[in-house]
Amino acid sequence: MDTPAGRVTAYGIRENGRITSISFHNVPSFVYARDQTVDVPGIGQLRYDVAFGGAFYAFCNAEDLGVNITRSDFRKLIDVGVRVKQAVMDSLTITHPFEQDLGFLYGTIIVGNAHNPQHHSRNVCIFADGEVDRCPTGTGVSARAALHYARGDIGLNVPFTIESILGTTFTGEVAEIAHFGSYEAVIPRVTGMAYITGRNELLLDPTDPLRDGFILR
Repeated sequence: MDTPAGRVTAYGIRENGRITSISFHNVPSFVYARDQTVDVPGIGQLRYDVAFGGAFYAFCNAEDLGVNITRSDFRKLIDVGVRVKQAVMDSLTITHPFEQDLGFLYGTIIVGNAHNPQHHSRNVCIFADGEVDRCPTGTGVSARAALHYARGDIGLNVPFTIESILGTTFTGEVAEIAHFGSYEAVIPRVTGMAYITGRNELLLDPTDPLRDGFILR
């Protein structure tokens, strides 16, 4: 599939005639900045990393922000996530090595302890204008794969399972090592589950004066 970040290869894992999980190999993912600090209004000095996994994210620890990654804390998570994103945007210039349109900070990913001791950790992504991702975020897990590999936390083909704010999970791993411009990068594999919720058919009427779409700016 062609995505704004590049081509992604997805496949289903079938057992006894039924799909039990879905995986995809993502675009090259890389660490952009490690062990940075920024002054966040109302929070103070905060350590963070920035990594790319299809979009750029700032990664920070829930403990440093005084939040819990739970449903009951979602409003506070939005508040601190937006403040961290704005502070990082104001202090760090982000450029993509090839695509100018991707050179911006998409969101903040707050990382905390897993609720299930068999899992690696839990995270929540606060993206766009304060939206909360209900899943662990595929591009975020891809960026985390690059971060953990660069830090030596994981090796090649070593899976790690991340919980979302709802308790659902994605499993990430480094499937390949790659080069992406001047960056040492990885090709992440992300595995989760997807369910069919509907089908949609789009029709194009040749007499429609807006059949080619429109842009107002």
